[in-house]
Amino acid sequence: MAFDFLVPVADKVLAHCELLPPQALGKNIYKHTEKEGLPVLAGASMAIVGVLESRNAFVKKHEKLDVSNIRIQLYKLLQGNWNSTLVDMGDIEEGETVDDTYFVVREIAAGLLEENIVPIIIGATQDVTYPTYRAFDGIKDLINLVAVDSRFDFGIEDELISSNSYMSKIITDKPNNLFNFSNIGYQSYFNAQEEIDLMDRLFFDAYRLGELTQNMSLVEPVLRNAHVVSIDARSIKAGEMGVLSNDFSPNGFDGREICAIARYAGISDKVCLFGIYEMENTVQSGQLVAQIIWYFIEGYNYRIYESPYAKNENFTKYNVPTETEELVFYKSHLTERWWVEVPSILTSHTKKESSALLPCAEKDYLDACDQNIPERWFKAYKKGLN
Repeated sequence: MAFDFLVPVADKVLAHCELLPPQALGKNIYKHTEKEGLPVLAGASMAIVGVLESRNAFVKKHEKLDVSNIRIQLYKLLQGNWNSTLVDMGDIEEGETVDDTYFVVREIAAGLLEENIVPIIIGATQDVTYPTYRAFDGIKDLINLVAVDSRFDFGIEDELISSNSYMSKIITDKPNNLFNFSNIGYQSYFNAQEEIDLMDRLFFDAYRLGELTQNMSLVEPVLRNAHVVSIDARSIKAGEMGVLSNDFSPNGFDGREICAIARYAGISDKVCLFGIYEMENTVQSGQLVAQIIWYFIEGYNYRIYESPYAKNENFTKYNVPTETEELVFYKSHLTERWWVEVPSILTSHTKKESSALLPCAEKDYLDACDQNIPERWFKAYKKGLN
């Protein structure tokens, strides 16, 4: 079984854990240890898995990812008023080949998904997103993937899969279960115009860094519709990560913004796999990654499962006539979140689990009232026609 390939949490992490107060996260996580073996998964909500594979890095890594440093920083954080159960499965080390590692990642992620446990992947390189996406084969037909990344990672044509080209593999690989891809935080000077044009042709969503940093709440509807969230740590400012590497940029999200994104991802009741990749082995990097994971767990514990199609009085329906379409919006009285119907998905899309409801923001409703059809609605509509 794939779980047999998991390496226990390092002894130095366990030793550090002994010194922590009872409120610390490390005292409340069920851990894979050499002595006790794998923790029982029954009743678990989330599972941490480290992935040390880095051979497909676009720029060769000079040292292995120190997941133990991230664990030490995470374990010493104090938990909130949570009711979820967290397990730490340990690490997946490099297999004989990269494909061997991918196979183990896919099987372990699939095993957790089948138990309704959310994998939290701490990976050396972002190409690991590919086997986590493939883990949904046979479990879910349509996948919405959100990448928090300064680049689209399409790579160049015929390039072997790498941390800068894994999206090309996801788009072209069979079976093609990708319904929508959204990028959060791209920076124009890192992306060729051909890649930006490809995003438009495929009706994918992309949000520039500057657009989001002016209003971080714009990411909430995008993440509310996601199944997989993949964060490239290189989308964070180099100074925030405490690194001097050429791989990192002076521009990017700051610590507070990336933690807000993680919390929005946790709150989304659709997100069932969360990964963060490409971090460096610095103390500050370990601290920030630990806090990102903490905020995801925090968000998970505040999930509210609601749907406008549930027959109750917790939603208000708004019909907005425009020159070309009549848009139907719903607002939740409980969370004040918004949705809009997309007729083409409702009437034309035949795959299972496709929803006619697109999460949106109040601004989309106000724009529609001003006769401006929201761009996300238009892209979803066109996608449903294809």
